[in-house]
Amino acid sequence: MNDFTDITEEQKQDYNNIVAHPLQSFEWGEFRKKTGVKVIRRGLVRNEKLVEGFTLTLHKIPRTKLYIGYLPKGNSPTDELIDELQRIGREENCIFIQLEPKVERGVTRSGVGLSGNEGDRLQSDSFDSGGRRKQEQDPEQVIKLGLRSAAHPLFTKYTFVLDLTKTEQELLEAMYPKTRYNIRVAEKHKVKVVENNSKESFEQYLKLMTETTARQEFYAHTPSYHRNMFEILAKGQKPTANSLSYHLLNATYDSKTLTSWVLFVFKDTVYYPYGASSRLHREKMASNLIMWEAIKFGKKLGLKYFDTWGALGPEPDKKDPWYGFHRFKEGYGGELVEFVGSYDLVIKPALYEIYKVADKLRWILLRLKSKIQ
Repeated sequence: MNDFTDITEEQKQDYNNIVAHPLQSFEWGEFRKKTGVKVIRRGLVRNEKLVEGFTLTLHKIPRTKLYIGYLPKGNSPTDELIDELQRIGREENCIFIQLEPKVERGVTRSGVGLSGNEGDRLQSDSFDSGGRRKQEQDPEQVIKLGLRSAAHPLFTKYTFVLDLTKTEQELLEAMYPKTRYNIRVAEKHKVKVVENNSKESFEQYLKLMTETTARQEFYAHTPSYHRNMFEILAKGQKPTANSLSYHLLNATYDSKTLTSWVLFVFKDTVYYPYGASSRLHREKMASNLIMWEAIKFGKKLGLKYFDTWGALGPEPDKKDPWYGFHRFKEGYGGELVEFVGSYDLVIKPALYEIYKVADKLRWILLRLKSKIQ
C-alpha cells in the first residue's frame, strides 16, 4: 500500500529533489507558514525512496469555516495524488483545491498511462534541444482524473524560457533589435546593475514596489508578504543544487535606484517573479539592462534556463493590461512555453457553484473600486 506521509525537516533535500518549481520547494512552504497560511507538505515513498511530493496551502474564506486549497506548479497529476487531495479536502473543510501543474501541454501517446505508477508518469516526459526533461500531459487526460477547468486561474498558462547554455552573443542575436538597442542605451548612460541582498536594499525595493503598484493599478501582494519572503528566503543563502535562494538586483543611475528585481534560483533555473521601477529616468532603459544582467547572472551560476514567470498567449490582445509586460519579455527571444492549465478539484459541489458567483462579483467590485480611486 502506498500512503502519503508528512515531510520532515530531515527530508528537505530528498523532497526538493523531486519537485520542479520554487513554489513547491521546502523553503517556499516555510515562508508561507510565516504568512499565517496553513501548509501541508506530503511525500510518497516506494521501496524506501521518496518518489513523489507536494506542498498544498489552505486559505480560509473570511467569516466562514471553509477553505480553498492551492497547489501551484506541482508534478503531473495522478490518481494517487487526486485521492490524497480529496482526503485532505474533506478533512480540512475545503470547497475545492486548485491545481496548476508545472506540466507542459502535450498530446497523449499510445500506451502512456496517467495512474500513480512512476514508470508511466516518466514515460510522459520528453526532452528539449538542451536536454531538459519536460513533463507533458494532455488536458483531456487531466479532466479524466476528476478535475475541471479552473473557474478562476491564478497562474498564467504561458511563460518565456531562455536557454542559458547559449553564448552571450547568441542570446543577443536572438533578441528583438529594439531590445538590444535599449540595452546599449542603458549601458551608454552608465546604468549600473548589482546584486544587493541587504535589508536597506530590500526597503528600497519595497518602496519601489508600492510606487509601481499604484502607478500601474494592478493587484499585488502586501508589504508584509514581501517582508516575510525576504526574511525567510534571503538569509545569506548561496545557490545550491537543491535549495531555493532569493536575490535582489538593483539598477542604479546617478546614485538613484531606478529598478529593483527579485530573482529566485532553484535547481538549474533562474526565475524572475517580481520587479519594481521608479518613474524617474525612464529614458535610461534601466529595466532592459537589468533583464540582460539577470540573464548573465544565471549564466555565471552555471544555470541552464531563465524563466520569466509568466506571459500571455501566442496571439496576445494589445488591450490586455499585461500586454506591455508580455512584449518586454518577448523581446529577449525566449521560447513561449504553454502549460497544461489550471484545474479545480471540487470537494463541495453546491458550495463551489455559490463560490464562483461570489468570486465574480468580488472582482467586479474590486475593478470598480480601482477606477473610482
